[in-house]
Amino acid sequence: MNDVTPLLTVVDRLANRLRALPQPRLRRGTAAEALALARELSVRAQRIEEPGSSPRIMPDAGMFAVADQVAVAGHDLAHALERAPEGAGGGGGRSSAEGSGAGKAGDALADAVALVEATAKRCGL
Repeated sequence: MNDVTPLLTVVDRLANRLRALPQPRLRRGTAAEALALARELSVRAQRIEEPGSSPRIMPDAGMFAVADQVAVAGHDLAHALERAPEGAGGGGGRSSAEGSGAGKAGDALADAVALVEATAKRCGL
């Protein structure tokens, strides 16, 4: 089993910060950024759990649900990565030409953590 604690930590921290934001701040783009993140995390989890299937896109449930969507998608990805066999990783946006470690669960975990951190930074969180 892979240690997914770093991903769970950053996802939970971002979700908690999103829950505390006032409506005007969510409207100014933070909710859209968070939804895009939740959708990407969800797609990555689905690629691991159901390789070869077309991923389903997470719906927009509104700005007040986006924190929960980030948390659910992040935990789903963590669960998939925790149990991923060696060599699996859901893509993570890397091509196979980018090095021998591309596609491995550890690389996918690091990519997901970096993605969550970058989103939080863009949102000023």
